[in-house]
Amino acid sequence: MTVSRSFATPSAGEKAVRYVLLVLVLLLTVGPFLWQLSTSLKGPGEDVYSPTPDFLPSDPTPANYGQVAETVPVWTYAVNSLVVAGIAVAGNVVGATLAGYALARLRFRGARLVLGLFLATLVLPGEVTIVSQYVTIRSLGLTDTLLGVALPGALAMLNVLLMYTAFRAIPPDLDAAALVDGANVWQRLVHVGLPNVRGMLSVVAIFTFIGAWDDFLWPLIVLNDPARYTLTVGLQYLDGTFAANPRLIAAGTMIAFLPVVAVFAALQRFFFKGVEEGAVKG
Repeated sequence: MTVSRSFATPSAGEKAVRYVLLVLVLLLTVGPFLWQLSTSLKGPGEDVYSPTPDFLPSDPTPANYGQVAETVPVWTYAVNSLVVAGIAVAGNVVGATLAGYALARLRFRGARLVLGLFLATLVLPGEVTIVSQYVTIRSLGLTDTLLGVALPGALAMLNVLLMYTAFRAIPPDLDAAALVDGANVWQRLVHVGLPNVRGMLSVVAIFTFIGAWDDFLWPLIVLNDPARYTLTVGLQYLDGTFAANPRLIAAGTMIAFLPVVAVFAALQRFFFKGVEEGAVKG
């Protein structure tokens, strides 16, 4: 008796194609990171401009990282970036949560209009509003300050819509039961809403941190004092006008990348549940 293969069971050829595609994607995504890491550990005697450079450094050394700190005040720049990213994350976590909950769970006149305006802002690219943002920051007297860098990104409309979607996924019966028990709006938000959107909150926090940490154009426009530069702006000094050391540039890139890895590692277990955790398990 011949047992037919299930449609859900891939054949050996299909498995081989899947693994080949996975390896290809892995090389395209992780390959540049590994190459930068390798370059940052190469000594001055190794030729990084060779037509066939070695992937593994023959004499690995961490001296390039120390030289980065001697060339530019990298730790001051890192602290500035952390301040900007912290303000942006706090603003988005609090603001997007309150706005998303109000749009999803509360009933008030003009709610659909407000939601439509939020959606309309997503159509505009950031370059369109950058002039008006700078004029606003200048009128507030916040140019050349870290607060002026962080303020425009302290509440992103995309994060509001993400929280709106997460709160909409909560069954309305839970709100109704809490309302019967005498819970007010804040109690329903804290005890019913927030426990069911922790995953989406971590998604908002991670994306906001990465966006604020990696931003280059806006801090370059707002900041004039080199002592207030963020890390992405300050690392440009590693690329000199007449000479550039690719080992130092690679080491600076790795220094800027490590906090992103740390944040993602701390929140990854919530991140992968972010889309599904809007539903309440019975």
